[in-house]
Amino acid sequence: MSFSAIIRNLCFCVFLFSGTCFSGSPLVGQIRPGFQASQMEWVDHNGRFLLSNNSAFSLGFYTGVDVTTFVLNIIHTNSSQAIWTADSSKSVSSSDKFVFDNNGNVYLKRGTDYLWYTGTAGEKVSAMQLLDSGNLVLRGQNEAIIWQSFGYPTDTLVSGQEFKEGMRLKSFPNSGDMSVYLEILSGDLILSAGYQNPQNFWSIKGDSRRSNASNSTFGNLYSVVLVSNSWNFYDQNNALLWQFVFSKNSNPNALWAAILGPNGMITFVNLQRGKSRTAEATRIPENSCSVLEYCKPYEICYFESWCQCPPALNGNCGSQHLSSCSLSDSSVDFAYIGEKLDYFALGFDTPSQTSTVNACIEACSYNCSCKVLLFNSSSGDCFLFDQIGNFQRSDPGLNGYVSYMKVSSTSGHEGSKNKKKHAVLIALITVATVALIAGLACVGFWYRQKKNSLVDYTQETLEDDNFLDSLSSMPIRFSYDDLTRATESFSSKIGKGGFGSVYRGVLADGTHLAVKKLEGVGQGMKEFKAEVSTIGCIHHVHLVKLKGFCAEGAHRLLAYEFMGKGSLDKWICKNSEASKILDWNTRFNIALGTAKGLAYLHEECEVKIIHCDIKPENVLLDDNFVAKVSDFGLAKLMSREESRVYTTLRGTRGYLAPEWIKNNPISEKSDVYSYGVVLLEIIGGRKNYDPAESSEKTLFPSYAFKMFEEGKPREILDPRLEFDENDERIVDAIKVALWCIQDEMHLRPPMTKVVQMLEGLCVVPHPPIPSQFGPQTSLSFYQWGNEDGTAIEIISRSSDAFLSEVQLSGPR
Repeated sequence: MSFSAIIRNLCFCVFLFSGTCFSGSPLVGQIRPGFQASQMEWVDHNGRFLLSNNSAFSLGFYTGVDVTTFVLNIIHTNSSQAIWTADSSKSVSSSDKFVFDNNGNVYLKRGTDYLWYTGTAGEKVSAMQLLDSGNLVLRGQNEAIIWQSFGYPTDTLVSGQEFKEGMRLKSFPNSGDMSVYLEILSGDLILSAGYQNPQNFWSIKGDSRRSNASNSTFGNLYSVVLVSNSWNFYDQNNALLWQFVFSKNSNPNALWAAILGPNGMITFVNLQRGKSRTAEATRIPENSCSVLEYCKPYEICYFESWCQCPPALNGNCGSQHLSSCSLSDSSVDFAYIGEKLDYFALGFDTPSQTSTVNACIEACSYNCSCKVLLFNSSSGDCFLFDQIGNFQRSDPGLNGYVSYMKVSSTSGHEGSKNKKKHAVLIALITVATVALIAGLACVGFWYRQKKNSLVDYTQETLEDDNFLDSLSSMPIRFSYDDLTRATESFSSKIGKGGFGSVYRGVLADGTHLAVKKLEGVGQGMKEFKAEVSTIGCIHHVHLVKLKGFCAEGAHRLLAYEFMGKGSLDKWICKNSEASKILDWNTRFNIALGTAKGLAYLHEECEVKIIHCDIKPENVLLDDNFVAKVSDFGLAKLMSREESRVYTTLRGTRGYLAPEWIKNNPISEKSDVYSYGVVLLEIIGGRKNYDPAESSEKTLFPSYAFKMFEEGKPREILDPRLEFDENDERIVDAIKVALWCIQDEMHLRPPMTKVVQMLEGLCVVPHPPIPSQFGPQTSLSFYQWGNEDGTAIEIISRSSDAFLSEVQLSGPR
C-alpha cells in the first residue's frame, strides 16, 4: 500500500471554517467481513466509504431522486461519473445498511428487507476490494474472484471491462419511464427499446461503418472490450473481429467510458478530462434520428436534430394515443401522419402482411393493440405497432413509408354536425347562466367584505402597531402627512423595487430622503417588518441608514438617507445611463466598502444577518461614490449558534448561490457568493449574464474562470478601463471574486477575510477552478486566516459534509 493510501486511512480531526471536528476517512483498497455502513454514518464523506488504492474510484451512497434518497454505486472521482450501480430501481434512505456479513454475503438492507445482494453466502469470501480499474470484487481462497461488479454492468462500460454474451446494459429510464438495452444475441450486438414488445433498432452487423470496412466478413460475436481509443469485438476464441475507432485520442493511458443513454444512444467519453469531459462526436447509432426517442414519440425527426409534430396530431405528440382494445361501442378512424417516413425498428421487424394500404389499415383496425401502421407501396410491406417512438425522414431517393394512426371517430358526418350545433347551443345557455350567478355572487361578496373590512383592518393595524412598539431603538416614526409633504405628494419618483416605488423627499430641516412606498394593503408586509426590525437599530458607514418609517392606516413607508449617485448597476454596465465610466480606484473602493458592510452584518451585529439579495441594484452610492448596502426586506436573521438554516427561496436570479437552487440550507456564505458575482461585474463592467455577448462570454463567471485558468486576467477586466499594469489589486480582486463564487459553500472565504484580502493584509491564494471538481467529488478545503494570510490545504473532504452542523429552522 502506498504512503498516501496509508495516510488516507488515518483518522483526522481538524477544524475547518466553522471549527467543526470530525474523524474517520474512507477505507482504501478493501474491507473485511463484518463491515457495515450507512449514508448517515459516512455523511462527512458524501456517503463514500471505500476508495481504490489510486483513489480514482470510490464506493458509497450517492444522492438519488432527492436529498433524502440514495443509491449504492461506484463513482469515478475526478469526473463524478457513476460506472456501476447496485440497483438503480431501488433507492435507500440515510439509515439503510450496506452489510458485508461474516457468511460472505454482501447486501443492502432496510429493516428485514433485502434491497440488493451478491448471493455469495457460504462462498468463504475473505475480502471486498475496489480495484484501480473500477472493478469491485469479492475474493475467496487463494485470492480467487468469486463475484465482480464488471460481471453485472449497469449502463456504463470502462476501459478494460469485458462485456460478453449473457450480460446486458440497461439505461436509466427516459421521460416515458422506459429503458434501453444492449446485449449480445445470436452472435450480434443489439440495441433494443424496452417496450412491452421489445423493438430492436441497431446492431453491429448492420452498422454501415462496419459493413464498409475492409474486413467486411464478421463472425459470431462473443465479447466487446474498450481498448485505448477503440471498441474491440472478439469471437469466442478471442480472435479480433473488428475495431471500432471512436476517437483520435490514442493515448493508451486514457480512461474511456461507453455510456448507454436514456435516448438509446451510446456515447464515448474520456473520464480523465474530469468535469470538463465532452462526448466524442462518434457515437452509436451514427444518426441521431435512428434512436427511439431523440424526439418525442410520434414526432418526425429530420436533419439529425429537428423535430416536428405531424399536423394531424394538433401538437399532441408524446401523449398516449388510441388503441381499440378498451373500446366498446365506439368506432375508430385513422389519421394520416405522413409519407416518405421511416422508423428505426423496421429493419429488425417482420411485416405483418404484404398487401395494399387499405388492407393494411383494415388489419390494424381488427388488431385491438395496433396504434400505428407503416406501409411501403413499393414492397407492399405492412407493419403494425402497439407502441412507437419518433419517426424519421427516409433517405433521399427512397419511397419510404406512409403512416396512419388510430384515432376515435363519430358515427357519420351529418350526425356529427348536428351534435356540434346542439353542443354549441347548450354551451351558450350554460355560460350565460353561470355568468349571471357569478355576478350576483360577486356583488354579495363585495358587500360582505366592505361590511367586515373595518373590523379586519383595525385588527391588522393593532397587530402591526404592537409589533413596531415592541422594538427597541426604533428610528423616527413619521406620519403619512409628513412624508407626503416631504415628497411633494410623491411627485419625484427615482426608482422602483419589488414591493413599491421610491421617491425623493426633503424634510423641513433640509434633510434629503429616499422614501420607499409599499404599494397596496398587505403588499410586502413581511418585508416591511423585516426592514424596520433589521436595520432600524444598526449603524455602519457602509449600510444605508433608515431615517424613519410610517405605519399609519393602510400606508407603509420607509425613509432612508438619500444616496445622490443612485444604485451601482447604473454605473458599471456598458449600456448604463451613467455619464462617466468609473475608474479602477473608484470601483475598487466600492467593492471594498460593500465587503465591509456585509462583514459587519455577518460578524459584528448581535444576531448574524444574511442579506439574501446582494446585487448591484441594492448597492447605493452617495455623492462621493461611497458604497452602502441597502434593501434588507429579504434578510434572514441567525443566532450565533446557528451555522446554516433552511429558508424559503428569496433573492434574484443570477446572484443566487447554488444552495438556494438545490433547496439546501443557506448561511452567510450564500451572501459571499452573491458578492462574488457583484465583484466580477464591477471588475468586468458588465452583467453576469449577457445574451448579446458571444457564446463563450454569455455567462461571465464561467468565462472569468476560463480566462484566469489560461493566464489571461486582462480579458476579464472592463476594456473601457485605464489601469496601472503593476496594480496588484486587479488580479487580487479577480482571485477574490473567483473564491467567492465557488459552488462548494465551504470553499468560500468569510467576508472578514474578503476585506483583509482586498486591503492587502493577507496573500490571496490561487482559487480552484470548477473543472477540477465535480459536485460529488472529494474536495480540498482551506483554513482561512493563518498568520501569513495564506490558504493551506488541510484534508480531502466530501462536498456535502457538515450536515451535523445544520440547524434547522422554518421559513421566516
